[in-house]
Amino acid sequence: MDNFIIFLVMFLTIIGPSTVIAVIGYASIRALGRNPSAAPKILQAMIISLVFAQGIAVIALLILFQLFGRG
Repeated sequence: MDNFIIFLVMFLTIIGPSTVIAVIGYASIRALGRNPSAAPKILQAMIISLVFAQGIAVIALLILFQLFGRG
C-alpha cells in the first residue's frame, strides 16, 4: 500500500506541472497568433511561468523523496 501512495503522489507531482506547461504553451501560441508584435513580452512571461512550474515540480519531488525515502 505504501508503494501505491508513493506512486500516486509522484504521479500528481508530475502531471500537475505538465498540465501547467501545456496550458502556458497553448496560451502563448494563441497570443502570438493574435498579436505577433508583442512577441518579446509574451516570451518573457512564458519563460518566467515555465520556470516557476518546473521549480514547483522539483520542490514537490524533493519533498516526496524526503518524506518517503528509504534509509
